Amino acid sequence: MSDKELELPIEGMTCSACALRVERQLNKLPGVQATVNAATERASLRFDSAQVGLEALVAAVEKAGYGVPSASAQLAIGGMTCATCAGRVERALRRLPGVQSAQVNLATEQAFVTYVPGAVGVDDMLRAVTAAGYTATVLEGDSQAQEEARQAAALRRETWRLGISALLTLPFLLQMLGMLFGMHELMPGWLQLALATPVQFWIGWRFYRGAYHALRGGSANMDVLVALGTSMAYFYSLAVLLLGTGGHLYFEASVAIITLILLGKIMEARAKQQTSAAIRQLLALQPSTATRLEDGREVTVPVAQLREGDLFVVRPGEQVAVDGEIVEGRARVDESMLTGESLPVAKAPGDKVYAATGNQNGRLVVRATGVGEHTALAAIVRLVRAAQGSKAPVQRLADRISGIFVPVVVGVALLTFAGWYAVAGLTPALVNAVAVLVIACPCALGLATPTAIMVGSGRGAQSGILIKNAEALERASQIQTLVFDKTGTLTEGRPAVVDLLPVQAADEDELLQWAASAEQGSEHPLGRAILETARARGLGLQPLTHFEALTGQGIEAEVMGRRVQVGSSRLVPVPEAQRATLEQWEARARTVVGVLRDGVLLGFLAIADPLRPSAAPTVARLRELGVRVLMFTGDNVRTAAAIADELQLDGYFAEMLPGDKSGRVSSLRAEGQVVGMVGDGINDAPALAAADVGIAIGSGTDVAMAAADVTLMRPELSTVVDAISLSRATLAKIRQNLFFAFIYNVLGIPLAALGYLSPIIAGAAMAMSSVSVVSNSLLLRRWRPAAAPVLPTPVENHPTQAQESDAWTKSLSR
Repeated sequence: MSDKELELPIEGMTCSACALRVERQLNKLPGVQATVNAATERASLRFDSAQVGLEALVAAVEKAGYGVPSASAQLAIGGMTCATCAGRVERALRRLPGVQSAQVNLATEQAFVTYVPGAVGVDDMLRAVTAAGYTATVLEGDSQAQEEARQAAALRRETWRLGISALLTLPFLLQMLGMLFGMHELMPGWLQLALATPVQFWIGWRFYRGAYHALRGGSANMDVLVALGTSMAYFYSLAVLLLGTGGHLYFEASVAIITLILLGKIMEARAKQQTSAAIRQLLALQPSTATRLEDGREVTVPVAQLREGDLFVVRPGEQVAVDGEIVEGRARVDESMLTGESLPVAKAPGDKVYAATGNQNGRLVVRATGVGEHTALAAIVRLVRAAQGSKAPVQRLADRISGIFVPVVVGVALLTFAGWYAVAGLTPALVNAVAVLVIACPCALGLATPTAIMVGSGRGAQSGILIKNAEALERASQIQTLVFDKTGTLTEGRPAVVDLLPVQAADEDELLQWAASAEQGSEHPLGRAILETARARGLGLQPLTHFEALTGQGIEAEVMGRRVQVGSSRLVPVPEAQRATLEQWEARARTVVGVLRDGVLLGFLAIADPLRPSAAPTVARLRELGVRVLMFTGDNVRTAAAIADELQLDGYFAEMLPGDKSGRVSSLRAEGQVVGMVGDGINDAPALAAADVGIAIGSGTDVAMAAADVTLMRPELSTVVDAISLSRATLAKIRQNLFFAFIYNVLGIPLAALGYLSPIIAGAAMAMSSVSVVSNSLLLRRWRPAAAPVLPTPVENHPTQAQESDAWTKSLSR
């Protein structure tokens, strides 16, 4: 019997035949009745959930050759106190049918959920989190700022409560200090009760509430430990007081523990705020107002009122309000907050400028092209937040331990109580059991990884290194073999014709003219080099009537009715008479291109693409890090060998077709190597996706950066080393944090069980354990990228430099 109905979105359908195909595939499943509408691109389903699940439905759609699109949601989670809470929220979200993945970040108190629209909604997620005992709100647009404001207000309230709790705890501390100096006058028991009760049940109510929700949901967290431990001390003391047995009162233990833990939580919250300081610093650079041009008048308006197409003015010393294109004026613009490049970039009409970058000199009139959430800055912030919300594989062990941590600690506390009760009686048994409960800290385990990732990815963004997720950050630290594409990556990507060898052409100009005329339809760097050289010589180009790119070989075109072919030796044969000359060119790392006209060899051109000045130092630094460096190139073996020798590479692969790169990367991985790929072109995208870590140079194409795990926003090779260095530094911090968290509990719990720690010292240690982990992560803010070679930036070259920074921003803004 069908017991469930579902509207499932389908992507990839183009006609009713597609819909029928999907429908047939779905109806093959047991208990499924499906109707697929090509117009709405949705499938209406009735099915028996006992026989078939959402995974089977999605698999059926994919088997038919189509897809089920996914969506993502970001939720702010309130009420979490430790890693156990985060794990509980994750489980509640993952149990929802239609949720594909859910990751909860204890440090940011946010959940990142990927789901199938129609199968589950955001409201379902909010209800699931609420049922688990926590609060949840959706983060969209300005709500992120609202959430930060809410957290700041909550922190202020907790600070006030800490002040009150400290005042009520102070008499107990003075009493304990007096005992250390031989003063044994104790406060009356009823006064101790009056001071301890508001701390226990008002200040400490948060622990009772958290424990109730955790236990109701079938799990236990830090709140359970604190509530149980302090309640044992409080109610034991209350019983002694009411029964008049004359035993020692432990009200000071319960109030001191609550106050110290609250102090630790506030310190932890303040430290966690600093882990996301990089994002706040980026956002703070964007001005709140802009000078808009309205009928020739300059009017100051809030930035939120700017729309695409508006003209606005940026004066010297001001920040650019939104992304735009310069229509008037010239200036140098500081883009360091986006790219990490300290040198300003010269800008002129037609160049792009980006929100929050600084105009150093000159008045600019800019046409807005990206506003609000569509600016490059907003896109960077989204990427960094997504990376900070993801989980690294190294976190899995901590997650598994956190899931069983509290029940194990409660068991140890019971054994401690039983053992000490049998040996020394009730009072030592109670004291030591309370110490075990309050010293155990699952919070440090939950904060060890996310806080380090938050600081590391934030530092990366400030240095022009965008990391897609925590998994990529971890894998980058493990790279053993790094493969560079040659053209545009190791080289400048701006080749030029440096020599010509006419064969059947009348002279060099005729050879160059026919080659350039054929290359008018090409976007390849070599084709552009031929065109630019012809224009520099003042050669007129003949009309082009047909153009075809021959992958891995060259191009074929029709010019004035003549068939012209320009390409490598795969396309243009090399006569013996010219072979020695061409071999000399290739030995000097020059690319040889031949030209055929109606099958007649006109001659050859030598094209040189100079190496980037930072290429050799970068390769040397990578080898110092123990990374093997290889090169992929479509050039012939002699040219590749010359470059490999100059850069002292560990190896190279020459004469590669575009499809060969991804296959070779897969082969390297099959050998057991962790492989990174650095590239910048469309041809590099498959190899970037095939690598363990794909690294896209910021001056490259949108496609390459979409396939990459790491995007280097500055077209400077030294940032490749910086990316690996940052990932290694971050992973080192994660390992340190996990070690501190594990060793703290491994040593602290046995010491408390053996009676070497009082409950108050145990509470203080618990409070500081999380603070120490977060503080250790904050040390990552000291990481600095290695100094890149400072090169002169002549004003007349501004178009090329500005163009280099455009491609990555196009990709991000989309």
